[in-house]
Amino acid sequence: MQARTEPWREVRMPAGPHHLVGDLVLPGAATGLVLFAHGSGSGRHSARNRQVARRLQDAGIATLLFDLLTPEEEQVDLHTRQHRFDIPLLTQRLQDATAWAAAEPDLRSLPIGYFGASTGAAAALIAAARLGRRIGALVLRGGRPDLAGPVVLGEVQSPTLLIVGAADPVVLQLNRHACQHLRVEHELRLVPGATHLFEEPGALEQVGDAAAQWFAGHLIDHAQHA
Repeated sequence: MQARTEPWREVRMPAGPHHLVGDLVLPGAATGLVLFAHGSGSGRHSARNRQVARRLQDAGIATLLFDLLTPEEEQVDLHTRQHRFDIPLLTQRLQDATAWAAAEPDLRSLPIGYFGASTGAAAALIAAARLGRRIGALVLRGGRPDLAGPVVLGEVQSPTLLIVGAADPVVLQLNRHACQHLRVEHELRLVPGATHLFEEPGALEQVGDAAAQWFAGHLIDHAQHA
């Protein structure tokens, strides 16, 4: 495997009285920036999200993977699990990271997208609904849109791709139901044979390819019409 040559740096983003730590990869002539909202119990080092992020980077899209919880909150969550389903907190942290990116000189001109996984998908939907057309596109992997609620789904203005494993019946049903409430361009895409974590051979590659195509098309279109 060849080493990546895209500029990488660790960043610290203000979030109220705290700071969030993230890994930013900014390819040359990037066409957009995608912020990752990871699922419950995960973080910026998630191997699954990093694999998808590499695919986006290969497509010329900048990526920001960051911890939605502070180190202290993560320690509490390990024992109590009280933060991983705190959707309002996760949503606010995603908005904080978005505000930071929008103020950075080398990022602020880039159209922004969200990639949300599991519970992070709910945070991505709520943040996108609040920010409106400032968010150019959404991709949700094995998402829990039910945690965002039908009202929020109806307010989302960002083209949304929902990717679900075909062998994940509960989450598939939740996503099918969510599609009934989305009023924006959207697509539900199934990965054959994949379960919730997309651990099957080739499953994450399909997720990465689908996400790259969705973001590449919609973020460029968003930039042209901004």
